[in-house]
Amino acid sequence: MTFDPSTLVYNDAGLIPAIAQDATSKDVLMMAWMTQEAVEKTLASGRVTYWSRSRQSFWVKGETSGNVQHLVDFRYDCDKDCLLVLVTQTGPACHTNRLSCFYTSVQNGTSIELMSPEGSDQS
Repeated sequence: MTFDPSTLVYNDAGLIPAIAQDATSKDVLMMAWMTQEAVEKTLASGRVTYWSRSRQSFWVKGETSGNVQHLVDFRYDCDKDCLLVLVTQTGPACHTNRLSCFYTSVQNGTSIELMSPEGSDQS
């Protein structure tokens, strides 16, 4: 069956959440938004393309930082309103220079930083 990106469920702004996961380690790397066109660009190029709400433009992950995401698998959930992109990640996924954007845990009411930025001397 041929996949049609228009069959996905986008919100009122024309966006769908996309969770990026490392295809090998299964670590959750980040969450960002895609439009239908970003989905189409991602599937056509194999380079994950998101929609920047702040800049109102497309951004190909790693285009400026070099921290590229190559698409391994493209999945959607049962309601077709959320995406999971399994990727091969080059370098940190987070703009804070961490491997994942999910580097803070709440434990017993306290925020705990789980990882430092790449190249940092901190633990």
